[in-house]
Amino acid sequence: MRRQLHLLLIPLVLVAAIVAWNALTAIGGYPEFILPRAGSVFNRFLLLAQDGTLARNAGQTATEALGGFLIGMTFGTLIGYPLAKLPPLERAISPYLVASQAVPIVALAPLMVLWFGFGMTSKLMAAALIAFFPVLVNMIVGVRSVDFESRSLMRTLSASPWEVFAKLEVPAALPIYLGGLRVGITLSVIGAVVGEFVGADGGLGYLIAQSRGLFDTVTLFVALLSLMAMALCFYLSVVGLERVLLASRRRAEFI
Repeated sequence: MRRQLHLLLIPLVLVAAIVAWNALTAIGGYPEFILPRAGSVFNRFLLLAQDGTLARNAGQTATEALGGFLIGMTFGTLIGYPLAKLPPLERAISPYLVASQAVPIVALAPLMVLWFGFGMTSKLMAAALIAFFPVLVNMIVGVRSVDFESRSLMRTLSASPWEVFAKLEVPAALPIYLGGLRVGITLSVIGAVVGEFVGADGGLGYLIAQSRGLFDTVTLFVALLSLMAMALCFYLSVVGLERVLLASRRRAEFI
């Protein structure tokens, strides 16, 4: 019953937000180019969906975000594991990794376009850069979360390095690591959009920039809401993967 009530709150919050949105536009009397009505945005959404504009641009952004996330996840995992196993190396490199995060992706995006061109590669790199750090940090924290007693037990049992990795470190680090994937896959959408702001001929970021220049706030709202829905779908996909993997781990531990 409690779970059903929680699920019921989701559409109720959405309805309340739409009602508040319409009430604000009605009370304030704002013109469409400042704050459009929810109905106008919905009608434009249907129009863009019917002529294929929304699907084409959303598909391009989704491809860039997912591709960049996979690149960032791969490098974050491959670099994070040895850093977690070698604390001196982590202490020597981590200051530079942390300092690099102070540079906003919007400042690096022009360099990505300069180095990799206006094609998809520059957007992939922008998305990968912004998704890399949370995966890296959670990988380090997850591997180091293994307690000393468990490692001592594995050494007592003469476990090989692969057995320690597969049977101890992976199960212990998995919940924390998957938390990093949640953050990384959401941020990858931001990286892709920022790359499209700088230079692109398609994508939701391009659609936002184009709508902003034309003062077409209705289309801009459609693109923004589409981005929110995309990021939410990506996030829920990782949550679903997390539930499957952690359930499998619990069954393995029970057996």
